[in-house]
Amino acid sequence: MAPKVVLVTGATGYIGSAVARAFVRAGWITYGLIRSESAKTRLAAEEILPVVGSIDDVDSHGAILESVPPTLDAIVSTTEDITNYVPHYNNIIHLLRTLGLASSKNGVRPLVIFTSGCKDYGVGPHYHGDPGLAPHTEESPLNPPAVLAPRTIHAQKIFDHKDAFAPVLVRPINVFGRASSYYQHFFKLAEKLSAAQKPLIVNVPPNSVSQAVHVDDCGDAYVALASHPNRNEVEGQVFNISARRYETVDEVLNSLAAEYGIPEIKYVDPSDPSAQENPWPPMLLDFPQWTGDEKIRKLTGWSDHRPLFSEALQVYRVAYEAAVAIRDHNVETIQNLGSFLGDKK
Repeated sequence: MAPKVVLVTGATGYIGSAVARAFVRAGWITYGLIRSESAKTRLAAEEILPVVGSIDDVDSHGAILESVPPTLDAIVSTTEDITNYVPHYNNIIHLLRTLGLASSKNGVRPLVIFTSGCKDYGVGPHYHGDPGLAPHTEESPLNPPAVLAPRTIHAQKIFDHKDAFAPVLVRPINVFGRASSYYQHFFKLAEKLSAAQKPLIVNVPPNSVSQAVHVDDCGDAYVALASHPNRNEVEGQVFNISARRYETVDEVLNSLAAEYGIPEIKYVDPSDPSAQENPWPPMLLDFPQWTGDEKIRKLTGWSDHRPLFSEALQVYRVAYEAAVAIRDHNVETIQNLGSFLGDKK
């Protein structure tokens, strides 16, 4: 039986690269769409076949089509421009339809896994120990922060394109590991405070829920959906991708303080004057959210295996520092996100 074939867009991005590696490990012939010729060697070294092209250059979509096989079993979309979401989304849809219709014409209607995020559900608010505490599920109401509303609204429209492909929408929780994505701010702040021997000032409750999944486990979840033997159970569905349990802010910060030798964790009321010195970027600590993912676990058997962030923080710190040292572009990509989300520091 011939190996299945997948195209992953944004294959050098933070989630995209993890997804592409996961498909390679699972035995798929994996094509990766990238914008830069300079990334071709890096991709090829991971046994990912590079396809150079730009999603936002619609005129180039025909050339992208010519660079992939006549049929694709799956296409995974992992790119977004959160600062200007809708134009990029429209271009993604144009490319997905171009590829999906061509593959369908040749006999294979591809599964398209489209990426949004669990912040679509908004703040729980979820606090460990609260009576009636329950996770968000795929049936929970959508209530995103205003800055992410365009993604929440438009991502659902992927289901309008069943004529061209078999759509699936995934909502990963926060991801960490390797270059660390937004979780790099834990390391950056801890390093500063350690050097100055200053306390961690925290203006959220210590029992605030903090939940994240390792990016490699997240990549494996995409493969589990694409590999599921009954397409009818996957197509047209929404799936959360989360971690086997949540952590609390206190768990994470105690692990951070121990790793960096920070002398004190100081929890303060938001009205306290010292809270005005809040060093945390938005939506890192102040977004208490517990997201359940029993749906994907029960259907596919997928499970996350990597230690949680607080359980192996030293491992993830060393990996992040290595990513900085080799100038991993995924470290740099996150630099301007905080300001867009409302970080005024």
